[in-house]
Amino acid sequence: MVPAWFFLFVLAVVAIVFIGLPWIIFHYVTRWKTAATLTNADERMIEEMYALARRLEDRVRTVEQIVTADSPNWREIAHDPAETITQETRDETLRRIK
Repeated sequence: MVPAWFFLFVLAVVAIVFIGLPWIIFHYVTRWKTAATLTNADERMIEEMYALARRLEDRVRTVEQIVTADSPNWREIAHDPAETITQETRDETLRRIK
């Protein structure tokens, strides 16, 4: 004769294997899929940053035009050959950023 607790144990194991585990797996798969997409707030923030970048680019362009009107050769004056960025300096900067 098999004890009653054994049937309860088998029923609990079957429920966990066929109901509990798939539920947990599907739950986290759904979470991972939704986390990989952009939310509306993310899209709004990207649009705001793009608009800000465009405005800043326009401002820099305006400042460059004003400076060019005052001093047409300001780019040559501002450029210092001793400060030329080498490939090694660029690679080192990229390594530090990563």
